[in-house]
Amino acid sequence: MTQGLGLSGAVTLISHFVFIMISFRLLTAVRFDKFLRPNHVRESQLLMVFIAIALGYLVSEFFLSLISSARALPLLLR
Repeated sequence: MTQGLGLSGAVTLISHFVFIMISFRLLTAVRFDKFLRPNHVRESQLLMVFIAIALGYLVSEFFLSLISSARALPLLLR
């Protein structure tokens, strides 16, 4: 029982981390410093990190929910 919970937690953490890294990599193409006031490089970098965390978390939760729903689908057909 606890091994299943531990595995589920590990998969969730890995999924969140992977999707946050993918989001961060994709957001490097956006020039946030152009949207902010001049000479605010640190703020634009921090904004990019926060957006990557939020976007990565949302995408990860979507995929984990999709996988969970797909695993429960055979129960419907019984």
